[in-house]
Amino acid sequence: MDGMNKMSNEEDKLVWQAVKVNHLVQDEYIDFREVDYRLPDGKIGPPYYNYSRKDYVIVVAVDDEGCLICVKQFRHGIRAVTTEFTAGGIETGVLASYLNTGKPDSFYELALEAAKRELREETGYGSDEWTHLITVPSNATMADNYAFIYVAKNCKRVSSQDLDDTEFVDVYLYKPDEIEELIKSGSFQQAIHILAWEMCKNKGII
Repeated sequence: MDGMNKMSNEEDKLVWQAVKVNHLVQDEYIDFREVDYRLPDGKIGPPYYNYSRKDYVIVVAVDDEGCLICVKQFRHGIRAVTTEFTAGGIETGVLASYLNTGKPDSFYELALEAAKRELREETGYGSDEWTHLITVPSNATMADNYAFIYVAKNCKRVSSQDLDDTEFVDVYLYKPDEIEELIKSGSFQQAIHILAWEMCKNKGII
């Protein structure tokens, strides 16, 4: 315990303290901020930029024949069509700070509901076999939201797609070796999706 307290005290010395926050964009989609911080040496640093968005889910979905259920869609950040796993925001909206409230089971239930919904809406598939793989920060450098990664096995088609007005998504099935080739060729580009894939391999899930 003393060692843990020592480590905590050492880390406290590295914490930046916000002294001024300017909300540049603040709406239902994003809170984008310009922040002045007091740095560990006591000086006020230059403005830094960070943002809040919804936590979201990623679903590594496998059908009953061992194929990975993926989607293709346009990503305006890199201005390209990418292949990736199903993903989407947690519409019931619990902030990442909920992770520190001591009630992770309730939070995972909400995330799991979102994972099931996103898989069905984007692909038309459903599953009765769900595993929570890991929860990680989306982009710890600039954002405070988290990605909840799930594995869904023995998926079966249960409906047609149910997409939002701004969603244009095609569904593709790939064998594991094809996912490997997509990653190597630069066609499977979402970083946390690749993390999910590598973790599934390492754990022998896929």
